[in-house]
Amino acid sequence: MARSIEPPPLSTAPLAPGLYVVATPIGNLRDITLRALDVLAAADLVLAEDTRVTGKLLSAYGISARMERHDEHAAERARPKALSVLAEGGRVALVSDAGTPLISDPGYRLVREAAAAGYAVHPIPGASALLAGLSVAGLPSDRILFAGFPPPRSAARRTFFEEVAGVRATLVFFEGASRLGESLADMAAVFGPREAVVCRELTKLYETVVRAPLDQLAADPALAAPKGEIVVLVAPGREAEATADDADRALAEALSRLKPAEAAGEVARALGLPRRDLYRRALELKAEPARDEA
Repeated sequence: MARSIEPPPLSTAPLAPGLYVVATPIGNLRDITLRALDVLAAADLVLAEDTRVTGKLLSAYGISARMERHDEHAAERARPKALSVLAEGGRVALVSDAGTPLISDPGYRLVREAAAAGYAVHPIPGASALLAGLSVAGLPSDRILFAGFPPPRSAARRTFFEEVAGVRATLVFFEGASRLGESLADMAAVFGPREAVVCRELTKLYETVVRAPLDQLAADPALAAPKGEIVVLVAPGREAEATADDADRALAEALSRLKPAEAAGEVARALGLPRRDLYRRALELKAEPARDEA
């Protein structure tokens, strides 16, 4: 049973018609925003991934609302009802079980159809497991790739990891607790011993954050099949150092367009190799056809 929380006073300002994409707590009920409470209280219809889960949240803040289930199975049925409410000038709130809707949750089709029909779509920001994990991971955050849930079977999962292995960004995955150990083993096999972070039960009582190379995380018995919600973050891979063959291929292409000095400069910038060495090699490559003809 949800613990009752003294609700703050709600806004008395009227809520404009439209679709509201409302973030809800990922664990701690006090992480709801005041604006989210205003929207949920004023909405004519709340679309919930699981009405039981959202019902507990609303009950904790003394809010009653008309709800419709909106998950991957019920979305086709619920979407026309939501669009009908919008057509009448109503307010519809879209929520997931936890966090920000559309982040590995259904809803983008509703947003797309509502926008295409000319209805306003408003973001109501708040909690997100993706951003919460990134904020505590201590990994580069200037460029990230959120890849969602990996496939459940190992062969497909490794293929999935191979597709993103070359991305120069911090990789973020959600994973089911029962598959965590197997998934970490596949990550270690594909990504190698990259630095990684496993976040479990963020914002909840048993919140844990474990940082280590992937091979160590995969061997940790505590991470084989823990309980709770999991976010895994993997550091970007290092670019492979360019080989002499790589340099020759790049120089040959550049020399077809540029003088040796210019070609050396272009390849130096592209491959991170010394310009002086590349210039010397460019002169050699330029002279080779003449030697071959002789």
